Amino acid sequence: MTVDRCPGVLRPHQAADGAMVRIRIPGGQLTGTALAALGAAADTFGSGVLHLTSRASLQVRGLPPALPPAFEDAITAAGSLPSPTHERVRNVVCSPLTGLSGGRADLRSMVAALDRAVLAEPALALLSGRFLFGLDDGRGDTVALRPDLGYLALDPSRGRIVVGGRGREVPARDAVDELVGLALDFAAAAEPVGAWRVSDLPGWVAGLGGLESVSLPEAELMPLGAVGPHASVAVPLGFLAPEQWRAVVEAAEGGRVVVTPWRGLVVAGAADRLAGLAASGLVASSASPWTAISACVGAPWCAHGRVDTQALVRSAVDPALDDGAEAAWPRTHVSGCERRCGAPVGAHRDLVAPTRDQLLAEVLTHA
Repeated sequence: MTVDRCPGVLRPHQAADGAMVRIRIPGGQLTGTALAALGAAADTFGSGVLHLTSRASLQVRGLPPALPPAFEDAITAAGSLPSPTHERVRNVVCSPLTGLSGGRADLRSMVAALDRAVLAEPALALLSGRFLFGLDDGRGDTVALRPDLGYLALDPSRGRIVVGGRGREVPARDAVDELVGLALDFAAAAEPVGAWRVSDLPGWVAGLGGLESVSLPEAELMPLGAVGPHASVAVPLGFLAPEQWRAVVEAAEGGRVVVTPWRGLVVAGAADRLAGLAASGLVASSASPWTAISACVGAPWCAHGRVDTQALVRSAVDPALDDGAEAAWPRTHVSGCERRCGAPVGAHRDLVAPTRDQLLAEVLTHA
């Protein structure tokens, strides 16, 4: 197993465009106030862009090679660096609309409780930065991301612990203790062999008692636009530009903002602000090509990239939008090299360093 170089705030990745840090946001749960603080830190010390990841984390790029202490202080003040030892293992995804719309249970308090419990266990600092907890409120969206350890709500009082396609029913009040106990057991088994994820240790999963095969629900698609009183928007290619995060902060008015694992945002109570969010370049229609296409960072920001994936994808999508096209493009990921960073978990078209003509041929042929 190679060394886990998954970045954090205190362990930046040195990219071609400067240092890059990853800020964990458990469950994607933020406030407009916290987003403003993180955006201001990115603007002051980096490129100003907040990059959304497929685990509902945020990345800041274009930082100095040696991070200024003031940057770390700003992230800490925003509430996103509560522990220097555990910052890279606070990987928790949760159904973004939980407690806001639909679902079988409101899991927001469980996100906070799980984060506190992980921080309280010194041994869990040994987990890989790639290890993932998933809390699903019953709609199937988060378990579809194949977390290492998951909880699937059956109703407000009970759910299933899910590990590698197997599970057992537990009271909701015991879910956090169950997940942390399993994580501690996995960390002890993984450390000697350098395993990162549960899938690296199938023997460990097979040895767990009390688990049976579980049938997982078909994942609900993340809606865009007005979801009751709330606004749901996608961020093209996950790059939230300064004018966009400022529009979100203004719409949120200090209230709840949720980062989704599909590089989008839910702004609570802001359905009436959708026009302003869309005017900033955020996507409020599920029919937009932007909902179907993703890309790695690419050249020149990544030294491994052979093409400028961002410019390439925009050169294909922007003319389609200008023409008013809202055809159903196939789910497609464009990578600048064979590492395929940021590729989605589910089925998708996989293009490595394509030309613009190759990209257009692929998406139009399968639309």
